[in-house]
Amino acid sequence: MVSRAARQRLRKMPKNIAHGIIGRIEQLAADPFAPNNNLTALKGGGYRLRVGDWRVLYAVDTEARTMTVAAILPRGEAYR
Repeated sequence: MVSRAARQRLRKMPKNIAHGIIGRIEQLAADPFAPNNNLTALKGGGYRLRVGDWRVLYAVDTEARTMTVAAILPRGEAYR
């Protein structure tokens, strides 16, 4: 599931970057706990995926077997 804000951000960014991010999200959704050096667990819960200069903030619900993308932010905004 992708939040409304994340969908809007994808629509506004250049198509080639959006397709790259969508591809990485799809890979991650297939196996959220596969070893990946671009993933970081966040202190407040959830995870961060690094895709170039963009950060994808998401959460995984293991019981419901769902992944929710909360936000897609440029690197500078993701750490505020």
